[in-house]
Amino acid sequence: MNPIIKYLKNVFAAKRVLANDTDLKGLVKADFLLQDLVNTEKVPGIAITVLKGGKTIFQKGFGFADLEQKIKVDPKQSIFRVASVSKPIAATALAHMVQDGLIDLDESFYSYVPDFPKKEWDFTIRQLASHTAGIRVYRGKEFALNEPFSITDSLALLASDPLVYKPGTEYLYNSFDWVMISAAMQGASGIPFEEYVQEKVLNPLGLLNTYTPARHPERSQSQTDITVNAITASNDRHYVTTFYTKAFSGFRKAIPVDNFYKLAGGGYLSTSEDIAKFGQAFLDKKIEIDDGILNQFLTAQYINYNSTYYGLGWQVSEDAKGRKFYGHVGSGVGGYSNFFVYPEEQLVFSILINSTDPKIQGELDVVINSFFDEVDS
Repeated sequence: MNPIIKYLKNVFAAKRVLANDTDLKGLVKADFLLQDLVNTEKVPGIAITVLKGGKTIFQKGFGFADLEQKIKVDPKQSIFRVASVSKPIAATALAHMVQDGLIDLDESFYSYVPDFPKKEWDFTIRQLASHTAGIRVYRGKEFALNEPFSITDSLALLASDPLVYKPGTEYLYNSFDWVMISAAMQGASGIPFEEYVQEKVLNPLGLLNTYTPARHPERSQSQTDITVNAITASNDRHYVTTFYTKAFSGFRKAIPVDNFYKLAGGGYLSTSEDIAKFGQAFLDKKIEIDDGILNQFLTAQYINYNSTYYGLGWQVSEDAKGRKFYGHVGSGVGGYSNFFVYPEEQLVFSILINSTDPKIQGELDVVINSFFDEVDS
């Protein structure tokens, strides 16, 4: 398959499509469209935070964090599975590790995880981060694993598999790349991945409502994540979020999953407000990483002179109207997310949904576009 065709088949490689304008404009239009997603039962609940120049211009919850208990979504407190929006968080921690001289992007993966079985070709940390290392995608039920794997244990899933192409020759988006990077980060630092991220990213940026899935015996029977540091310590019902999947008869609780092993690729939980704060930190230059290093992460890679629209852990692209952004779309069991930073317009978007892919990206793009009406007016 021609590489550019493969890119365009990937949701992260294609330009986001924006619908035509209607009579409604700006924040009124956004509010109407988001409420309509709930009214038409396309989503159980949705939280949105939009920042302009560091100030909140729109923040609201729609629908329910828990349908049965009628707990409304609170964008400041309701905890969602952010899925692949975890990758920019992990990428920021990786950038710190590069700056601290603990890891080299162009060093072999095997330098940090020497026990991993050798493949036909060697591959680097940079190739893993840019999805050009040749690692395969999920197979069968792997998208929804409910096994208590550690990060290192989970590498056994890939141990006997060959690379699907010679590293550096193609692009194939997958989450295993970032599972492998998190294992390499542990090997390089001697510190558990989640502790390094907490110390270098979450704590310094004040992301107090961003968590890893907890590891406790009751979790496998629970449809609601009880998270580290915890939500269990609070009696505030706004924290309680149940995760759903759309069925013909409406929404049913999503199957249990254990996302701890793939923290870096898609395991974190957070609030809409925290994810927006994370994006704003880049615009405010609060990320204490040299520009030369950070730019490598936020610059799209090229294969055969064609852009992958992907940097190192970040989607780096432009929308259908040519506005440049970086961020990520996330899709996992019981969670769907949009996180976009528009540097020229100084806009940050954080949209979180407590449902497996509800197939509404087109509608979300229209919502996002409506804020440019507000900014330009």
